[in-house]
This record gives sequence, C-alpha cells and structure tokens, in this order.
Amino acid sequence: MINFSPKDSKDLKQAVALLENKSFIIRLTNIIGKPVEAGFRYLPSVVHKAAKMAIYSAYNLAAVTLDERDICRKSSDMMHKVFTAASGMAGGFIGLPAIPIELPITTVLMLRSIADIARKEGENIRDVRTRLACIEVFALGGREAGEAGEVIYYAVRRGLAQAVSEAAEYIAAKGMADEAAPALVRLITQIASRFEIIVSEKIAAEALPVIGAIGGGLINLAFTNHFQDMAKGHFIIRRLERAYGEEAIQQAYKEVLSGKC
Repeated sequence: MINFSPKDSKDLKQAVALLENKSFIIRLTNIIGKPVEAGFRYLPSVVHKAAKMAIYSAYNLAAVTLDERDICRKSSDMMHKVFTAASGMAGGFIGLPAIPIELPITTVLMLRSIADIARKEGENIRDVRTRLACIEVFALGGREAGEAGEVIYYAVRRGLAQAVSEAAEYIAAKGMADEAAPALVRLITQIASRFEIIVSEKIAAEALPVIGAIGGGLINLAFTNHFQDMAKGHFIIRRLERAYGEEAIQQAYKEVLSGKC
C-alpha cells in the first residue's frame, strides 16, 4: 500500500475518474438533446483519412514549434477552447466537406492545450518522450468493441508502448522531422486508429440536420473538453509514476477503479 500524500491521493482519484468514466457520446447527447450513434459507418474512408491527417499535423507541430517559447508561455485552457470552438463553427457552417480541413486545425490547437497541461504537471516539453506523450493523448478516451470492463487507460498505453519506444529511439538518433520513417508511421497509425473512435462520434453529431455553425462550435467545445480531461488524467498519472514508480501507481489505479480505496 502506497503512503500517498493527501494531494496525491486526491489527484489519483481525479485522474481515474477523468480517464475511465468520461463518455464523449454522453457529452454530445447533452449538447444536441438526442442520442448520437457511435460511429459514422457510411463515411469510413473520410473518418480514417481525416483522423490520420490530424495526427500527422499534431506530430509536425510537436516536431517544429513546441519550443522554449511554448515552455515559458502562460497556459490558458479557455483560450484554446475559444479557438477550437471557432474552428468548429466554421466547419459546422460549411458542413461535412470541411472535415479534412477543420479536424487537423482543431487537433493542432488541442495539442497546444495538451502541452500546457503537461507542463503544469512537471513535464519537460523539450523532452522527446514528453512530446510523444502529448500526441499519445489522442489515443485515449475511445472504447473499441470488446474493451468494456478493462482498465482502458493502461490497456492503451501497453498497446502503444513498443511503438512509442521505437519512435523515441529513432527521434533520438535522427531528429523529429522525418514523419515518413517507419517507426513514426507505425506510431501515428496506431494513435490515429484510436482517435478515429472519437472523431467518428464527432462527425456523426455534426451530420445531424440543422446543426449549423453554433452546433459545430458546441461540438468542438465538447471535443476539446474531452481531450483536455484525457490530458489532465494522463499527465497526473505520469507525475505520480515519477514519484512512486510505474508498477505501484498502476496497482493503485486498479484499486481506485475497483472501489477498494
């Protein structure tokens, strides 16, 4: 049993709640006032291409412009929400044809917010693994078929662990710029495949009749809130792992989830 400080114990419980109990579908239903079907099955190629393009855009931002200026810049979750809501309003006004343009813009804006959250939890944005951990957030928050009952957060991290390690080794040797390197393609593809789950839910909501610009903005606000929550939970857990050890925190996480503590 870990002897947590009161703050760390509270933070662990908050992280578990954020990472395991938040449903993007429920957020969308509350906004729209009617159930949203999970998935957007009649446009799978659009969802796949848009999600992958968005993760590539996030990687390019992490490679090029998450620099010292970002490290010193004051954090503002609300500012990022305003920008992504504006992007969603533009997309909602144009409709589904805007998805390949709007989604990468929104994802890049969200990455800046995720980097801010990482920095607040003591991460060094200059570090390659921190930058990859920021992109990793986009793989969190969506449940695939057959995953009910699992500890989803750690299941996703285990699934990405080898790809993250290979990408980090490649970047340490060659730098972050070459997005076409096999190690980076594998990581981006894996993250994009999970990001598609949430993207398909977002697109399904935007496809409803009479969503319009305001609806598109509200959906993007929920989208941003969702991934900000995932980032907060993710980087709280990483901070606790640095302090208490990965295995100890994983066991404590399971105990919180099962209601044992």
